[in-house]
Amino acid sequence: MTKADATRWSAVVLGGGDPGDPFAAAHGVKVKPLIPVAGEPMALHVLRALRGSERVARVAYVGPITPALEAFVDARVTDHGTLLSNLEAGVEALRAAGLQPGERVLVVTADVPMLRPDEIRSVLDSAPLDAGLVYPVVRREVCEAAYPGVKRTYARLKDGTFTGGNLFILDPALIGQFLPRLRDVLAARKAPLKLAGLIGPGVLLRLVTGRLTVAALEAKVSALLGVKARALITPHAAVGTDVDKDADLLLAEAALKGAPLS
Repeated sequence: MTKADATRWSAVVLGGGDPGDPFAAAHGVKVKPLIPVAGEPMALHVLRALRGSERVARVAYVGPITPALEAFVDARVTDHGTLLSNLEAGVEALRAAGLQPGERVLVVTADVPMLRPDEIRSVLDSAPLDAGLVYPVVRREVCEAAYPGVKRTYARLKDGTFTGGNLFILDPALIGQFLPRLRDVLAARKAPLKLAGLIGPGVLLRLVTGRLTVAALEAKVSALLGVKARALITPHAAVGTDVDKDADLLLAEAALKGAPLS
């Protein structure tokens, strides 16, 4: 039996958003994941990819939903307003829907319509099972080769320049352990002095000067959250490419229709 055969997965899809989002309003929908891409809500592309991966046993969807989306969903969850509250509510909904002991949870945003079933399968099959939290990252050159002209936020590390993925993997048994600490980190992300106090000025200096390694960052995040955290470098550009603006929408339309991207 391979690791892929032995591992069970469930998924939380984060499909909420600000009801006043001008991007969504400009396209005539309540929230961004319902914006059509290639004729269908972008969230539907994500849900279809999850089911097509043949790795995901059940799906909890957080946010407004349509009948087309509902056909792919096992549990519907009302948007609680914040990412971490939605994450917590999604995991609880999975437990109510039959989450099994030892089952891992994939959390994915609903605004990555280019994500394909084989890419999800690849990420899940390569994820280390000894970590409480796994965060895929993508190299800058991979994103720019796949989607010429794409604009992303990158972090320069000693090992390379990376963008964060729009999905991550967690052990639901440990969520109560790391979620309060994660809230503290997110609350400090726009306060440099507070953030330096949390992660340490030495680590922060190495991060901003590009001298921090992936391994050192993993160790610091693990210590901060109180669980083993691992970065997963993935070759799949779609993992790190979401749709936030009209330029991204045009890129996604071209990718899904097989048109040239440059």
